[in-house]
Amino acid sequence: MAQDYEYIGAAKCKMCHNKPATGAQYKIWSQGPHAKAIESLKGDEVDDPKCLKCHSTVGHVDEDLIATLKVSEGVSCESCHGPGSGYKTNSIMKSQEKSLANGLILPTEQVCKTCHNEESPHYKGFDYKEYVAKISHPVPADDE
Repeated sequence: MAQDYEYIGAAKCKMCHNKPATGAQYKIWSQGPHAKAIESLKGDEVDDPKCLKCHSTVGHVDEDLIATLKVSEGVSCESCHGPGSGYKTNSIMKSQEKSLANGLILPTEQVCKTCHNEESPHYKGFDYKEYVAKISHPVPADDE
């Protein structure tokens, strides 16, 4: 039986994923290109569903599954990791197996290429290894 999980938005993820001791993933995301993706749209692009589907998580999800997600978040956590309502609790997040069973997605090159592809009029190629390194936010963060 398929389970429909809701999109809860980055603010809910921030509650646990902003601590330096566990990687500060929210801070890394908020300063990166995905959080600012909506800001890169110009003029009519801001309302164009063809643009929004990749520049905002809201643009590619079923409206009925949006809990507290906002267009202004750009490409938020759930674009890459799946809707968080089912795996957001600490008791589930402690187990990757439980998280995956409750909607967590482990981003792969294919997940990224849902947006980073030739369909975009601004596409300039996509080197997965290079770009995933630029947005890396491991748990816990590597010591530098």
